[in-house]
Amino acid sequence: MTAPPTDRPRSEETGARSTRVRLGAQIRPESSSYLLVLCTTVFLVGVGLVMVLSSSSVDSFLDNKGFFGGFWKQATYALIGIPLMLVISRIPVRFWKKWAWLALFGALILQLLVFTPLGISEGGNRNWIAIGPINGQPSELLKLALAVWLGFILGKKINLLSDWKHALIPVVPVSAIALGLVLGGKDLGTVVIMAGIVIGAMFFANLKLRFVLVPVLAGIALFTVMALISPNRMARILTFLDEECADYENLCWQPLHGTWALANGGVFGLGLGNSREKYSWLPAASNDYIFAIIGEELGLIGATVVLLMFVLLAVSFVRVIRASTDPFVRITTGAILVWIIGQAFVNIGVVLRLLPVLGVPLPFISAGGTALLTSLCAVGIVLSFAREQAAKPRFTQAGEFYTR
Repeated sequence: MTAPPTDRPRSEETGARSTRVRLGAQIRPESSSYLLVLCTTVFLVGVGLVMVLSSSSVDSFLDNKGFFGGFWKQATYALIGIPLMLVISRIPVRFWKKWAWLALFGALILQLLVFTPLGISEGGNRNWIAIGPINGQPSELLKLALAVWLGFILGKKINLLSDWKHALIPVVPVSAIALGLVLGGKDLGTVVIMAGIVIGAMFFANLKLRFVLVPVLAGIALFTVMALISPNRMARILTFLDEECADYENLCWQPLHGTWALANGGVFGLGLGNSREKYSWLPAASNDYIFAIIGEELGLIGATVVLLMFVLLAVSFVRVIRASTDPFVRITTGAILVWIIGQAFVNIGVVLRLLPVLGVPLPFISAGGTALLTSLCAVGIVLSFAREQAAKPRFTQAGEFYTR
């Protein structure tokens, strides 16, 4: 009698192994960084929808749109934005590198349309365009395009950035054009956030400090000039510096009512839907000052939870940055981190009267379709980076490779 074979043929074993690898590549679990970014973002969007429903109900009813008018509009954008984010998360990194220049050029063209008959003014800023029934804020798309473009340019020249010419050109001139177009529409708050994106990209590209100081000093000088030549901006800064905020009927109305909303909420809040300030006392209750309504209805506990979720989102972005070996991924994710987290804390700082009124929304939470869509697209790009990191083949001690 002959003993049964103890080993399978090598060809069979190799075929089975390659099948396992191919199957694992198709149905692998997502990384912890991916899930952390995704879950935190979806949670913030959910909180935003609830708070937009509560804070906009009165104004929406007075505008003859019913109590749910503002909510349905925001929910529509969320229903478009979240699937779009998931689709973008499947796009490979090489796609963003290939189309970075074209995306920036297209965003600049859209921003130029603000100064044509398609442009419309709102709140003293000419930063919107309307094409038929569709309107949007092209500067939000410009933020996204600028972050990706900066990651591409600085990442491509990563070994040349010790030379000031490569470090500052074309980054500074092109960024100045982008910021100048937005500043032409008098939207200083958005310009501040975009300047933060540029400086953040330079920081994560590990530029020398003296190179980063060039745009920082230029930005401070520009902000000072724009404040001095605008009576309204100067008055807002002086009002911020006035602890008593005596001009109650005018510039102090909104900051004071925002502070009172937070004070009314106490520790546990008045309860969801029970805000008093949203009854036409607090302007911009559903967008720029929505954090005040969160504090009033959900109290210190609810406001703290929102703050912690933004901190958690920042941590998840940092995890993606630390896991990356591609400078494009590191710089782009860093620029998006500065954009979203920086804008969140600027908005909250304004509500807490730690900063003068700048007029920037709270990401994922404030009412505003363009801002929500572009923020979700930015998160989708970070998710695509996290997915690609997880898909890279790794080697075991036995020499076999697998995909995590």
